[in-house]
Amino acid sequence: ITKKQEVQKQVIVEVEEDEEDEEEEEEEEEEEESEEEDEDDDEEEEDSEDSDSSNDELDWRDRITARAVRADRTKDPNVLRAPIFCVLGHVDTGKTTILDKLRRTNVQEGEAGGITQQIGATNVPIDNIIKECAHLKMPELKIPGMLIIDTPGHESFSNLRSRGSSLCDMAILVVDIMHGLEQQTIESLNLLKKRRTPFIIALNKIDRLYEWKIMNKVPVETAIKKQKQITRDEFKDRTDQALLQIAENGLNAKLFYENPDFKSYISVVPVSGISGDGMADLLSLACELSQKMLGPQLVYKNVLEAMVMEVKAIHGLGTTVDIILRNGQIKEGDQVVLSGIEGAFATTVRAVLTPHPMKEMRVKNNYIQHKVVKAAQGIKICARDNMDKTLAGMPVYVAKYPEEAEILVADANKALKEELKSIKLAPEGVYVQASTLGSLEALLQFLKDSKIKYSGVSIGPVHKKDVMKASVMLQHDKEFACLLAFDVKVERDAQETADSLGVRIFTADIIYHLFDQFMGYKDELKQRRKEENRNSAVFPCRLRIIPTCIFNTRDPIVIGVTVINGVLKAGTPICVPSKEFVYLGVITSLEVNNKQIESATTGLDVCIKIENIGGDAPKLYGRHFDENDVLVSKITRESIDILKEFFRDDMTKENWKLIVELKKLFEIM
Repeated sequence: ITKKQEVQKQVIVEVEEDEEDEEEEEEEEEEEESEEEDEDDDEEEEDSEDSDSSNDELDWRDRITARAVRADRTKDPNVLRAPIFCVLGHVDTGKTTILDKLRRTNVQEGEAGGITQQIGATNVPIDNIIKECAHLKMPELKIPGMLIIDTPGHESFSNLRSRGSSLCDMAILVVDIMHGLEQQTIESLNLLKKRRTPFIIALNKIDRLYEWKIMNKVPVETAIKKQKQITRDEFKDRTDQALLQIAENGLNAKLFYENPDFKSYISVVPVSGISGDGMADLLSLACELSQKMLGPQLVYKNVLEAMVMEVKAIHGLGTTVDIILRNGQIKEGDQVVLSGIEGAFATTVRAVLTPHPMKEMRVKNNYIQHKVVKAAQGIKICARDNMDKTLAGMPVYVAKYPEEAEILVADANKALKEELKSIKLAPEGVYVQASTLGSLEALLQFLKDSKIKYSGVSIGPVHKKDVMKASVMLQHDKEFACLLAFDVKVERDAQETADSLGVRIFTADIIYHLFDQFMGYKDELKQRRKEENRNSAVFPCRLRIIPTCIFNTRDPIVIGVTVINGVLKAGTPICVPSKEFVYLGVITSLEVNNKQIESATTGLDVCIKIENIGGDAPKLYGRHFDENDVLVSKITRESIDILKEFFRDDMTKENWKLIVELKKLFEIM
């Protein structure tokens, strides 16, 4: 029994030792596994840290590029955007009238002087195009419609014209059949050639042809054939003349229904913006050619291509930005990067608005608000801040992340440098205010061409603060203490402040009228200053004494003289250079044949009275000077400066030559 118990004890001990060994081995294995897991975790943490750092190091610019490449790769060739058409041409050729006929509105009469002052954009849905062209054979249209931009025609809006054409896919160049190619038409033609933009020519105002009969429900070719012979002859003559002028500018053109090759010849469509003749043909051809010639260019892709067209202050919305969305999309809440006068900035979109279809963006109407808008479309955006500083004509960027915004701001600033060269403020100049930045730029260009300096600019209604800024010029030059307000309202407090400070406010709806007002004011001011400085102005003259015409030898000296050269006027101080520049006095009157005259020029014999005004002791003829001495006007540095500033128009080239001689004589620097 005892042995059995010992054996059992021994077995139990061995089993317990084996179990302990197994537990120890399991614990060791678990420790090894946990160590391996820890090592794996450490490696994973290191890997994740490496990946994080590599993400941080990843260039945000590459992300922007990669996103654009991905959008280009995933685009659907069957999904097209609306082509953008730009309407260009000379002032009064009927660009807006053509669009009015298309839209059946009357924008043109609502514009100052019937002249387009700003760029407008109109969205034309495909349904309207099909309805308008119902009587024509139309090809199958894949485009969702058209976006038409109307640009000003007159000279001062050349920047608006070039801004419009830099966006468009195709252009419609409007030519007046009665006048042919005019100045801005040729400028627009050169612009299109430079940008290599395909275009159609609309030969407008065919309704003005002799005895033209309106037939706007048939193709224009048929309408022309049905006219009287005399009308057809006039049409042919005027069309041939226009085609010849186009050829003189290096381009081949043919009437669209006679055009054998649309790529070799520019199509000319006879139209009337008043009667509607040829309008359907113009629309049909525009749609057909845009699909044929532009093809891949019209494929929609989700990469933003947009440009600021106008900056406007609108009641109830604040300062808004009109944008032409060429491709991609803009939605509420997007962080957009815009170029501003003081540099580029990022801001968040609060609202995206569009006009109703077939309505102008310029015309005040109720806008439709959208969450998202896809290209191509003319849109108006409201954002949180800095909108009034936005610069028109610059691209719009959308940033997905704050880091991207910084890069895009830098890019925009780089692009902005060139643009800002045109808005350089002078230390002294007029203060300029306009309703939109596009109009402001045009006005500044006009002032620049007219050599009128500007020291400050602003957008929107004229407030008291604007008048205060303009009043600074009162301390420098009163001529510039004025405010040119183009197409904006002047607040009552601003006008009252201007009246009390002596600041002139000029308002007009047409740039030319504003310019005329300012030039009138400038001339009036110049005339006033001229009168103020008349007594200080000394005109140059050289006089020879006539020995037989000595009427009084002592104060006042009355003698006859011949004007050798220069111009002799009352108030001219006279001295004798040959007698140590002795001062005789001032000429108080001039007579010829006992009649008083204002002035005498070269070669004229005249009787003069010289009075000793504010001089030394009176001088005597025969003692201080005689007939052998030449008398000259006593000029000074101050009198020369006054002549230069106020009497330049009264001076001839010979007079300036005499001034140069007298300067040497009097040793004037």
